Parts: sequence; structure tokens; C-alpha cells
Amino acid sequence: MTTPRPRLLVLRALGLGDLLAGVPALRALRRGFPGYELVLAAPAELGPVAAVTGAVDRLLPASAPGRAVPRRIDWTGPPPDIAVDLHGNGPPSHRLLMALRPLRLLAFAHPETPEVDGPRWFPEEHERDRWCRLVRSYGIDADPADLRLPRPPGPSPAPGAVVLHPGAGAPSRCWPTERYAEVAGALRERGQRVVVTGGADEGDLVADLAKRADVPDTDVFGGGLPFDRLSSLVADARAVLSGDTGIAHLAVAHATPSVTLFGPVPPSRWGPPAHPRHRALWHPGPEGDPHAGTPDPALLRIRSDDVLAALHELRGTS
Repeated sequence: MTTPRPRLLVLRALGLGDLLAGVPALRALRRGFPGYELVLAAPAELGPVAAVTGAVDRLLPASAPGRAVPRRIDWTGPPPDIAVDLHGNGPPSHRLLMALRPLRLLAFAHPETPEVDGPRWFPEEHERDRWCRLVRSYGIDADPADLRLPRPPGPSPAPGAVVLHPGAGAPSRCWPTERYAEVAGALRERGQRVVVTGGADEGDLVADLAKRADVPDTDVFGGGLPFDRLSSLVADARAVLSGDTGIAHLAVAHATPSVTLFGPVPPSRWGPPAHPRHRALWHPGPEGDPHAGTPDPALLRIRSDDVLAALHELRGTS
């Protein structure tokens, strides 16, 4: 009779950018527990992303509105041998995992869950570094630079284009559409192809930018491209311009030149690695609300000329 593999459950029920920022920690767990089935509790639509990381054996659908902790995880069978909280610092995420009675829980410490014996949480820490530090505290080597994804097999729908992605998870992180349009116009005058992308619920935003910038329908990819097509588009792009959102992390994962516009949250917490191919634009000041309903004042201080200069300076985009 075959002995079942031990199972390791990782909770990271967040968005695309969150998952990509967590790839180094996931890969560290994969190496640290090679004989385990690694199950990732995350939104179902991230299944293709999880698969290409090479770290996840199975995705268990789990999600909640915004960045909340899911109410439940539909775990079946015996309790997980190991559960890892890559979602937050508790106590809601701690208690969700503890309810499954794992034999061992790896998580940050929190005074309201004193039974969790983990490292301290530092609010100002960069997201990639944070989760690598968590797994390292349990004796598992982790490299925050282990971010790259394999090149997608399919062709790009717009090879060599500059990708403009005006949407983000909240209006506070959305740079004004008219400024994206100014950038698009200037790039097209230089002879560069410009395409516009957006998520499934960003159709109006994408259409508005396309109209303002006179982008032809063939270069408008609204409605949320399937991950394989979006990944191919980004991998073969000349550059990606966006706010602090998932496609910026995808550009990093494919080593595609990028300019990322930071509003309420500084790049020291979510920005790209220090490399000439990536530029993070940010005007230092008081930190804002990343979930606010209007563009953050720091984001509004970034001008179109700033963005065009950054794009010009990027390696391979001049």
C-alpha cells in the first residue's frame, strides 16, 4: 500500500502581484520540503500563475473581497502536516489555519495569537523580503531575487509594443487617464507601438484611454486577458508602464523593462528590484491609503514628462 505524501498548505489568498511577490518564499518552501505535496490556497483564477512558478502542486480555491482573509478553506482529509501563513500577520489568518489543526504552523508572531511562535512582523519591510525572512526564520534558505518565470510558449499578440496598463486595485493607485494618453501620444509620435491592457472590470477605463490616445482596436486588450496571453504580451514587450499593480510584478518576472508609478505606498515596500531595466517613480511624502477612492496626492505629482524621461532612460527602450 502506497503511503500518502505529507501535505504542506500555504495561504496566500490575494491577487496577481501578491502571488508573484511571494514566489521566492514559495520556491524556498518547495526546496525545503521536497517530499511534500505543496497546496496553495489562493483565488481560482491564479491557478495558471501558480502552475508556472514550479513551486505549487495544487491550487485550492480560496478568496475574499478586497484583501480580507477567506472565511474558510475547503480542506479535506487529514489535517495538513505543515501550514504556512503567507497571507498576513494574523490573527484572522492564523486562526483560519489553526482551525485545520496542522501539525505545525509557520507564521509571524502576533500578541493575540501567542501560541504562534514566529518572528516579528515589520510593517515597513519589502514584501518579497518579508516572506523570505519568515521562511528563513524556520531554517529554510530563501532568495528574494528568485522571481523569474519561464517564457510563455505562445506568441505575443503585440511583440515589441509598449504596454500601458491604467488600472490598479483601487483608484488611489490609478494615475490619471489623460496623462497615460499624453504618454501614449508621445510614444506613437516616436514610432513606437502602444497597446492598452486592463482587467476584467476595467473595460471603461481601457476604452477611455484608447479613445483619448487614438489607439486602434487591434491594440486594445481589455476585459482581462487570459494569463498565458498576458504573460506572452509582457514577456515580449518593449516596456510596461503601470501603477503599483500585478502587471508590474509580471514585468519583473519576465525581465521586461518597466516604469511603475507609486502613489500611496512607497516602492521600498512593493517596488521592483534595483536594476537598470526597472524604474520606480515616487515623490516621497506621507504614506496614503492604498484603498482610497481617489488618486493619491503623491501619485498626482508624477507628470507625463517624468514618465517619458523614465521610459527613454530604460535599457533597450530609447
